[in-house]
Amino acid sequence: MAVLYLIPVTLGECNVASVLPSALPEILRQTEHYIVENLRNARRFLKRCGAVSDLDRLTFFELNEHTDAGELSTFIEPLRHGFTMGLLSDAGCPGVADPGADIVRLAHKERFRVIPLVGPSSILLAMMASGMNGQNFAFNGYLPVKSDARTAKIKLMERRIYAESQSQAFIETPYRNLQLFDALLHTCQPQTRLCVAANLTLESEFICAMTVAEWRKAPIPDIGKQPAVFVLGT
Repeated sequence: MAVLYLIPVTLGECNVASVLPSALPEILRQTEHYIVENLRNARRFLKRCGAVSDLDRLTFFELNEHTDAGELSTFIEPLRHGFTMGLLSDAGCPGVADPGADIVRLAHKERFRVIPLVGPSSILLAMMASGMNGQNFAFNGYLPVKSDARTAKIKLMERRIYAESQSQAFIETPYRNLQLFDALLHTCQPQTRLCVAANLTLESEFICAMTVAEWRKAPIPDIGKQPAVFVLGT
């Protein structure tokens, strides 16, 4: 039976063997068809894994914000012919805050086997390290870019923290991290807790959780242009 493997990708330039499953190299050696978010990044990752000797023999389908929805069904044609396929995000786990979920849905619809492999998820790692409620939390993706809309969203998330005991995780485009951080400090109540988790699993990893009042007195974290996850809670 054809299988769609959901292949985790490292969150940056780090030792692949330290964060990815030991079974991955053998799976990669047996897989010649991939659906990827970015072709160049996917080829670089597969090369780093050291399991594929000839990248030119592989078939790639690119799935990102530029992909026409009408093309998606053609991407799983190898599955229909009995071939194993791999789905890769640019970083982390495919299907989570990632367009790969559309492919997984199609695979289920046509009754292909879907196998998720263990790997790093910045969202879960940030929640684990935040010290906040991990039994009830929401991932909000990207917050609005415009200041007024972003402030309204932050206030809405903060209300849910206190009304529902629900931790709130979210991300931002790295070059806007400091703008978001500043908005959080100006919008949230002093007692609300904020965790900033950047460069997770890398040597430059930074994780710190404090109240907003404590953050206002602390040095600004060096998170400009660094991939980060923010968590609000109590």
